[in-house]
Amino acid sequence: MDSNLLNRQIDDIVETVLSETSGDVYMVNPSWDAIEDFVSVATEYDGDLPMVHMLADERTLKDVMDDFIVASNAADLIDEDALALRTLEETPENSLLVTEDAVIAIVHAADRVGGLVSNDDEFVAATTETYADRWDDAEDFNLRTPPITRVRETLSDEISPEAEEDFSSILDSLETARGDGDGLDEVTISLLVAARNEALLYDISKWGEDVGIASKATFSRTKTKLEDMGLIDTEKVPIDVGRPRLRLKIGDDRLAEADNGQLATVAQSMLT
Repeated sequence: MDSNLLNRQIDDIVETVLSETSGDVYMVNPSWDAIEDFVSVATEYDGDLPMVHMLADERTLKDVMDDFIVASNAADLIDEDALALRTLEETPENSLLVTEDAVIAIVHAADRVGGLVSNDDEFVAATTETYADRWDDAEDFNLRTPPITRVRETLSDEISPEAEEDFSSILDSLETARGDGDGLDEVTISLLVAARNEALLYDISKWGEDVGIASKATFSRTKTKLEDMGLIDTEKVPIDVGRPRLRLKIGDDRLAEADNGQLATVAQSMLT
């Protein structure tokens, strides 16, 4: 990397770095947008990814990873040994990308972003050593969200391929899926998909707990909320032993008539 990366967006800079290095990369003090952009670019990247050591502010990481879409794709990258997350105790002034050949300082100027590049051998070596040491001393960030690949595979196996297709289509239609109690989070999406495919509450909540999305209790509370709001309905299904189980069904004609691309929009409008 021989020249500055000016008048770019963060995703352009990240893609350039990923394409021009094969060794380890340190991503130091990334902004919220930079973390999101990195995960998006790396997820779609067509090629071998270098190992990225992300040293980030803990609060920023937590806030970004509240979005299931970002977090589940980040978890995929971790499973692929393309990403590791640790937290900074003291946040440096600059946001940096450090490769085996260059140090890139990320500079924001109004609506523009630049990557100021230094490839001086001694400076790159010293910077790499500094952040390698800080990495060794840093605490791991505990990302509890399951990898999206595992979510899709297990949903297809344990509920149905049609449910997995619906789940993926809804996620693809959303910009964010945040677990903040408003709008569509991963539990709400799972229950809507289950209702669309008339799955049992027991089956979808057991799947969700086993794969690591949320506890059965969270699924039950969210089911009650959605049922009270008229988005889903239930019917009792008798079993040989024990209490009847509940089959989930779509509770509103607007949701029943919506295709996958519209389902998220219709559900969000009903939740707000």
